[in-house]
Amino acid sequence: MTHISVEAAGSASWQPAVESVAQNLERTAVARDQAGGTALHERQVLRESGLLGLSVPSAYGGYGASWFDTLSVVRRFARVDSSLAHLFAFHHLHLATVRLFGTREQWEPWFGQTIERRWFWGNALNPLDKGTRAEPNGKGGWYFVGRKSFCSGATDSDRLLASAFDAAGRLLIGVVPTTRDGIRILDDWNNIGQRQTDSGTVIFERVAVAEDEILSNPGPLSSPFACLRPLLAQLILTHIYLGLGEGALQVARDFTRQSARPWIASPASHPTEDLYVQGHYGRFWLALEGARVLVERAATLFDEAWKRGTWLTESERGEVAIAVAAAKVSSAQAGLDVTQQMFEVTGARATTAALRFDRFWRNLRVHTLHDPIDYKIRELGDWALNERFPAPSFYS
Repeated sequence: MTHISVEAAGSASWQPAVESVAQNLERTAVARDQAGGTALHERQVLRESGLLGLSVPSAYGGYGASWFDTLSVVRRFARVDSSLAHLFAFHHLHLATVRLFGTREQWEPWFGQTIERRWFWGNALNPLDKGTRAEPNGKGGWYFVGRKSFCSGATDSDRLLASAFDAAGRLLIGVVPTTRDGIRILDDWNNIGQRQTDSGTVIFERVAVAEDEILSNPGPLSSPFACLRPLLAQLILTHIYLGLGEGALQVARDFTRQSARPWIASPASHPTEDLYVQGHYGRFWLALEGARVLVERAATLFDEAWKRGTWLTESERGEVAIAVAAAKVSSAQAGLDVTQQMFEVTGARATTAALRFDRFWRNLRVHTLHDPIDYKIRELGDWALNERFPAPSFYS
């Protein structure tokens, strides 16, 4: 079967916290998928676990985990609750963003306060959404005005990463307290999947953003190293996709072993001995195992690129981009196949709403529409045919 422990974790001091949180999430995942809304209790569990400091360097009080290990935890959580895995992962993405786009004088105190105050970082950075504009305040700072969509984790967050466009069309990214005057978070997220990511709308009503809260030095996508940010975002998605596929396989396996009945035409005494059922599981395992190898390879290459820092070259960054794109396509396709086809091995009884086995497909389907897989395959084709790396953007 697929791996069920956090890879490369060893005897890390944070491993017991990971398993404790995962078990906590699993106990209520079905009911919370039905309820939707904000998972306040589960977010607090994450705060108290100390895992919000997993990727923060030890010099600032964090665990200093590698990205491989941090993303392995994301994958572990996604097997049981991809909404909270999403929020946890994006918290760490935002910490990486301030490191990549900002100055040491900015991110050092933010890292320390994240640990000391158990900050949970939320998202109001959607570069495709130009509904928020930045107006100069005459003092070197800005007012953010407008609305921003797909603001995952904004509710119950302590700091927001927010973006806006100035009159010249320049993207500005700021870090602000979520409670700052003028910020209004709407409770309007009600999608078929990822139902507890609170990925709704944030309204900005002349929100003051000081000059030293803007990530302008070196700024967004300003160097090969800064261009690792979109690759980390894509790598997060690959781990969520793979985790969802592995979670679906696990619940299907348990159901087939414990509750399923053989089809009347089957000569097998139990579904586990049915050759067709075994064939399905063989294909499931093969697809996920292939995706796992690509995902872990991409995470390893990302760690190597991260360690290069500002010495990272465009070519080195491009090699990571290809590895991440391949992992994303593979994990998305494998996950969608498993989450849809799992009912072939569990049968009609598994479609009861009480089990909500469909949540794996719903969560994955919502996530895989984040950016079209067709375009990732085209990027890979351009590399295979013309040896051109994907052009850096917020999605590649």
